[in-house]
Amino acid sequence: MFFEREKGGDQALLVHIDFPEGDDKEDPQEFEELVMSAGAHSVAIITGSRNHRDAKTFIGSGKVDEIKQAVIEHEVDVVLFNHALSPSQERNIERIIECRVLDRTGLILDIFAQRARTHEGKLQVELAQLNYQSTRLVKGWTHLERQKGGIGLRGPGETQLETDRRLLRARISHLTSRLKKVEKQRNQGRRARSRSATPTISLVGYTNAGKSTLFNYLTHSEVYAANQLFATLDPTLRRLHITDLGDVVLADTVGFIRHLPHKLVEAFKATLQETVEADLLLHVIDCASQDRLLHIEQVEDVLTEIEADKVPKLEIYNKIDLLHDFQPTIERDELGKPVRVWVSAKTGQGKELLQKAISELLSDDLFDAEIELLPADGQLRALLFEKKAVLTEQYNEDGNMRLHVRMQTNDFLRLLSTCNIESKRFIAEPDKEFFEQ
Repeated sequence: MFFEREKGGDQALLVHIDFPEGDDKEDPQEFEELVMSAGAHSVAIITGSRNHRDAKTFIGSGKVDEIKQAVIEHEVDVVLFNHALSPSQERNIERIIECRVLDRTGLILDIFAQRARTHEGKLQVELAQLNYQSTRLVKGWTHLERQKGGIGLRGPGETQLETDRRLLRARISHLTSRLKKVEKQRNQGRRARSRSATPTISLVGYTNAGKSTLFNYLTHSEVYAANQLFATLDPTLRRLHITDLGDVVLADTVGFIRHLPHKLVEAFKATLQETVEADLLLHVIDCASQDRLLHIEQVEDVLTEIEADKVPKLEIYNKIDLLHDFQPTIERDELGKPVRVWVSAKTGQGKELLQKAISELLSDDLFDAEIELLPADGQLRALLFEKKAVLTEQYNEDGNMRLHVRMQTNDFLRLLSTCNIESKRFIAEPDKEFFEQ
């Protein structure tokens, strides 16, 4: 429905107005990147400044006339605003300039529609678009004033506008129901990972910070990565082995942006739940960006909105290859806990430091000790080597094996249970909660 579009970009006229400093101030450079990501061709940009927004046209009658002249001069297909317009403001401007108008929210939704690849992603985008369009339906069917009539249906009837609204409500209800099933399936997957005690790490960050590049480098995957906004839309999960820790699940998620439309946050609830329920967040930051502090603030705002601000977090300052003579490093707090790692996902610099920091943050319950195995414990020895948990191995004169083992305590307890070996041979007070699961 919303995914069939003409090939080639529209001729677009951009509009950016500066208002007094505030929370809703937008960035014109980021706006141009959004337009490029949408595939539109910018022919001109109209700028200006106002002390307040005009209730009728948002930008005032004088600026609207200027836009109308530019539309005629450049033969524009669409006028894009770097602001959120109300439905009435959008209609009023369209009526005057006689050209299609799209605000910032509509532009972001269009980019998401182009990026969606999976069935779930398309459902989420369509739901967000329908919620957005539901307030922008206009009466354009004057030749069909009443659609219904006849025996048993006489009376006021139903206008085409009312029909469209009814169909929209039905489609929204249908999509919401299907997405609830998707959310249920995701919850089942998360519960399975929780039962297996596999930690989940979620990549978050401002769009185009390099999350997918880092994801590909760490997991040897081929997730689509490009130097454009919202290159990643559909979530991807991969298993990753961390030295001294074991296997974890790494999730690559959609990038955030300032003033991310609330309808999108709602539609992508199932996807963002991977972030909310993660054991650790890797906040990827473009350290070469001049706006990195603002981007960090915007990501923190979205994390608060989806109630993920309490999840443990490690900042990943990416793209150090763009800085002059900068080496990978780990920054720690006053307790020696890793809080920030400087890396380059593109060149691979700092991968070992990143794995070390992740291991330290997730190794609160680590079994790190020398154990002695009997010749009859061959199955346990094989499983420990399979899990890459053996650091050293020596043989005693009596034929017993001494192994230096390092892995998650719960994983070690599961191996003992699999081999029918009593945990008290190696652990004085085993995890009671593990046996109660």
